Amino acid sequence: MKDRHQDVRPPLYELYGELGRDAALDGLHVESISDRSRLHNWEIGLHRHGGLMQLLLIVRGRALVQIDSHRLALAAPALVWVPPLTIHGFQFEPDTSGHVVTLERDWLRERVAARSGAWAALEHPRALRLARQGPAFQALQPLVAGLGQEYHDTQRWRGQALEGAALLLASLVARQPRLVPATAQVAPEGRPAMHLARYREQVEQHFRSHPEVARLVEPLGITAAQMNRICRSHLHCSALALVHQRLLLEAKRELGYTTLQVRQVADALGFSDPAYFTRFFRRLTGLSPRQWRDTRI
Repeated sequence: MKDRHQDVRPPLYELYGELGRDAALDGLHVESISDRSRLHNWEIGLHRHGGLMQLLLIVRGRALVQIDSHRLALAAPALVWVPPLTIHGFQFEPDTSGHVVTLERDWLRERVAARSGAWAALEHPRALRLARQGPAFQALQPLVAGLGQEYHDTQRWRGQALEGAALLLASLVARQPRLVPATAQVAPEGRPAMHLARYREQVEQHFRSHPEVARLVEPLGITAAQMNRICRSHLHCSALALVHQRLLLEAKRELGYTTLQVRQVADALGFSDPAYFTRFFRRLTGLSPRQWRDTRI
């Protein structure tokens, strides 16, 4: 019987092409787009980062960008934000210039106050063109360039300067539109934002075990009913729907980017019955897993 782990899935890298913790950085890493992409003929194949978040600021040139199932052609200036475990890849026009800032998720998480709602915003990918004279690019370009200079410098208080610049960078990114525009929502603030951010963290840790909402909210100190009210008020869905959405996203990643059989995907996602997985997938997409996979070919 074929080992279900013998599949062809996008590799899990620290930096692109680098496996293991040797490339793990002291919180962050800064390089130019050309530093790495020139080594790979200006093409960065599909891959994921386990505990890293990444910003690409394209200053000149063009790029074909893939993030999960989205494929976009972006002309400079443009911004791409990639949260952990998001499948992504790039094809750059030769001599494209810009910056790549890589941040360790836990390092950044400690520095972004969850109650602000900014952390929840940073967990969603972004890919958009910026107006060259617009406020976003005018703020980001000198900030990222200065961050790169500080990163490669040895001035006193370098660590504090990097932390401050990284926090400002994260705030500017969080303000930008998400890759998939959300339906009309009321932006949560204060305690609701904090609860949503922590609830999403619990979902991320436990979604494969299909947990009940009551179990997920135990560390938050609120009830399942309270969490449902927050989700319905701000996200227009139930708290359980967030678990299902996360399961569906992972199912699409496995079906779209691996050669695993449907029953193997079901097993990896905690479904003991492949038929139940098929019904779950069809209910949320209108297609069976096999039909959805066929649309990707």
